[in-house]
Amino acid sequence: MDLSNVFSLENKVALITGASKGIGYCIAEVFAAAGAKVVISSRKQNVLDELASKLKCKGYEVFGIACNVGNIDELKGLVDKTVEKYGTIDILVNNAAANPVFGPIHETSLDAFDKIMNVNLKAPFELMKLCFPHLRKSSSAAVINISSIGGISPEADLGIYSVSKAALISMSKGFAKEWGEHKIRVNVICPGIIKTKFSEALWSNEKIMSRIMKRLPIKRIGNPDDIGVMALFLASKSASYTTGAVLTADGGFTI
Repeated sequence: MDLSNVFSLENKVALITGASKGIGYCIAEVFAAAGAKVVISSRKQNVLDELASKLKCKGYEVFGIACNVGNIDELKGLVDKTVEKYGTIDILVNNAAANPVFGPIHETSLDAFDKIMNVNLKAPFELMKLCFPHLRKSSSAAVINISSIGGISPEADLGIYSVSKAALISMSKGFAKEWGEHKIRVNVICPGIIKTKFSEALWSNEKIMSRIMKRLPIKRIGNPDDIGVMALFLASKSASYTTGAVLTADGGFTI
């Protein structure tokens, strides 16, 4: 059995949101290293241009397109510009997320609720629909939605964020069930605590980390590479019979 290209993304075009740092940037670098043409997206074009230039120096094909996914009207432009640049979309990674609050669920304002749902659920929903005409033309289309272990079991002080991530899991399964006939796979990754700026409120809190470490079979917090390589598996042909799956990368926290 030839395993030399089982994780290859050669000639594939990948669009990744929330890709200017942390998990999203790591996924972009891993995909590019596997041969994909990668579009990285976040809100600031100058940051994306710097990152794309950095990755191109490594011999990777990367292009930045600014988009605030919380503004639904900008999503069509993101898809159109990606197709204009590379002609198609084979892989979509919905990684962009928002959580403007950390505290009791009953203290979450309606404005915060709307922002969380717009970015974490509504944007992936709309972006998947916009990418559908292109994904269905691909010979190996894949969608990867980045949820959270909070989407499996709600986390304290992250109530509505957890709700949004639970809804993303359910929505992904719905898409997976209906899009199988179009040969589009849809899967979910649920990270545990990964050392990124986004989760700093957790890993920088000694009390929280002490409690978490007691539950972790693998006694460390995760790093973005742990998610990047899992995303590569789901994007590649090695996962050609995997759809509707919810994979955790959490050091065993949810066991």
